[in-house]
Amino acid sequence: MAGLTKDTPTPQSITLHQQSRVLEVGFSDGSEFKIPFELMRICSPSAEVQGHGKGQEVLQTGKRGVGIVALEPVGNYAVQPTFSDGHSSGIFSWDYLYFLGSKQSELWADYEARLKTAGVDRDAPMPDKGGHACGNH
Repeated sequence: MAGLTKDTPTPQSITLHQQSRVLEVGFSDGSEFKIPFELMRICSPSAEVQGHGKGQEVLQTGKRGVGIVALEPVGNYAVQPTFSDGHSSGIFSWDYLYFLGSKQSELWADYEARLKTAGVDRDAPMPDKGGHACGNH
């Protein structure tokens, strides 16, 4: 997901729908996706969520009602949302947004499986990180 290639579809429209909590993105290849804020938050490309290496991912819970309070452009290749829970370190490149939109079913199934394996509920509050800077989100 790192870099853009000449074949990467680019957004032609981006609309935040606050009431339904979805980001609607229309791409140059004609694809249109409605990406739930919750999915964006639990799949944030930030180190806080993805960890600093394989196997260090942090399972996100309690994000069903999360909103996006700001959406800032990052150059000509990405946007950086600020979520209502304070999380703001994820930079969503065009190819990552396309990935999230096109793979929603698989991503939700994987998330549900990870929740089941961990024995936690989707709406459970995030555990306190005991002073770790990322624990404030």
